[in-house]
Amino acid sequence: MTLNVILPVGISFYTFHGLSYVLDLYNDRIKPERNFVNYAVFVSFFPLLVAGPIERATHLLPQIIKKREFNYMKAVDGFRQILWGLFKKMVIADNCAIYANDIFNHSSGYPGSTLILGAVFFAFQIYCDFSGYSDIAIGTARLFGIDLLRNFAFPYFARDIAEFWRRWHISLTTWFRDYLYIPLGGSRGGKWMSVRNTFIVFLVSGFWHGANWTFIVWGFLNALYFLPLLLLHKNRQNIEIAAKGKMLPSFKELSGMVITFALTLFAWIFFRAKDLRHAFDIFSEIFSASLFTVPRFKGDENVFILALLIAFFFILEWIGREEQYAIARLGKGWAKPLRWAVYYGIAMIIFLFAGKEQTFIYFQF
Repeated sequence: MTLNVILPVGISFYTFHGLSYVLDLYNDRIKPERNFVNYAVFVSFFPLLVAGPIERATHLLPQIIKKREFNYMKAVDGFRQILWGLFKKMVIADNCAIYANDIFNHSSGYPGSTLILGAVFFAFQIYCDFSGYSDIAIGTARLFGIDLLRNFAFPYFARDIAEFWRRWHISLTTWFRDYLYIPLGGSRGGKWMSVRNTFIVFLVSGFWHGANWTFIVWGFLNALYFLPLLLLHKNRQNIEIAAKGKMLPSFKELSGMVITFALTLFAWIFFRAKDLRHAFDIFSEIFSASLFTVPRFKGDENVFILALLIAFFFILEWIGREEQYAIARLGKGWAKPLRWAVYYGIAMIIFLFAGKEQTFIYFQF
């Protein structure tokens, strides 16, 4: 018998908000909040309510309690980040979703080359969908004078899996580190305890996404990717952003980014598949002779435009990779008409190339 239970949108996010408050109280990191309204605003602050970032009581509550005044520069920066978030969601994620959904939903009729392309589309979809929401939430909060935790730091420029997880869904990764990994003993009990705790964190992360074996395998795979770096003590070798202060990465950095993206892409197939059998069917086709055929899929006449849009997005992300978000400093120091022309240009691209409306992926979590 199946139970059809209706759950509130974003329940896992504000559950984690509430848990952080209780755990920080228990560990004497904060004092109890006596004002119920302040506490309620912390738990249900509307920009981050349904898909994060996952806030900490130690970070957000003091900002809610103190008196705030309108800050013009913060508001401008907030609107700029909202603009970039809308571009990522409406132009890149929603257009990639059209192809990713069709390819994954009809995978049995496509060759391996198309299935690989579908995984690439999904990789850009989930990144731009989720980080786009985070940008909109962070920018909206900044209009109210509140700084939310950063949630993404250009993860597809990571040179290894450890760096990827320091840059992907940062608020969840650090939550698990502080409230699960460290309380379990972290790495204090030696190498094997560190390995055990790492696998626990990744498996719990997979289970957090849903009660489906595909998510568990996704978490297990990422733990396996992480394992060699942990055992060789190389999990913190890439702290700074790739090619910092340079225009182009070195060959070593580029190789690391390509390999990391390929490993992530492999894991994303499990994340997106309906079940394990579906995932293995996709892999059996990918690792066949059809991988070397010309990709074909529905609506391929428009894919060239999408490729140009992704290239435009990728270039701006690379140029702005040392900032909090890609266009944080775009146009700074330029003449005002030119700067505004750039912002209006991005807005026009959103109006002209917005894809079919798609629900935010992380609304389901």
